[in-house]
Amino acid sequence: MELYKIETGNFKLDGGAMFGVVPKSLWNDVYPADENNLCNWAMRCLLVVEGDRKILIDNGIGDKQDEKFLKHYYLNGDDSLEKSLAAAGYSTDDITDMVLTHLHFDHCGGSIKKTGEEQFETTFKNAKYWISKAQWELAVNPNRREKASFLKENILPIKESGQLQLVEKDGDLSNNFYVKLFNGHTDGQIIPYIKYNGKTIVFTADLIPSAAHVPVSYIMAYDTRPLVTLKEKEKFLMEAINNDYILFLEHDIYHEFCTIHDTEKGPRVKETFSLETLLI
Repeated sequence: MELYKIETGNFKLDGGAMFGVVPKSLWNDVYPADENNLCNWAMRCLLVVEGDRKILIDNGIGDKQDEKFLKHYYLNGDDSLEKSLAAAGYSTDDITDMVLTHLHFDHCGGSIKKTGEEQFETTFKNAKYWISKAQWELAVNPNRREKASFLKENILPIKESGQLQLVEKDGDLSNNFYVKLFNGHTDGQIIPYIKYNGKTIVFTADLIPSAAHVPVSYIMAYDTRPLVTLKEKEKFLMEAINNDYILFLEHDIYHEFCTIHDTEKGPRVKETFSLETLLI
């Protein structure tokens, strides 16, 4: 098995929204905001190469949205989906499995490319697109809270292509790739577990978007059911501690991976490191 981080660029979001009810005086020391209270976040994806399978987890915001939409998110950085795949030695046509943790635009925008004024097609033409059934049903019939995060041009062309694969429950996607469903951030968020060299790497998506979000009460205001997230995090973090999981951090601009340990204050980050360190 081979692992590649796929950086797709960065964007900015309000710090208060990202840390919910936690006071800025606590989170700003570990994840600083600018003068407009905006924090910079990565859109870091993971490519898992296992035999003939090239499994990509999430794909960033994409490049088809108009300036009116993008101006709110202050895109920055030199990375893109295509450039990062090329640096790993692959192209979008090589991807066999596109796993979407959920269908919020910053996780799935790269799924679809624009080919005309109102024409779209899938970016990964040879891939199966894996999405949970619960998330798909929510995205095509969104609630008012999440409606702005579900963009029809990111979603509907997947079904029209015939590439959609719905995941209804926890289970294996390959011999070393397992998925579990979580519901606090949004219904049916897929969290992938990857067995690698005797360790388990967990792509934590928006369950734990950054190392700064490891404390149990650090929950985003974007989460639709924060009390469910709280229970999910408590259970997951103890599982991570007991099994020495390595967490892959999708949105943390400062850290790519971390491990967790238990302290008098509860679960906390034990160590942070890069993919290069993990591969040594």
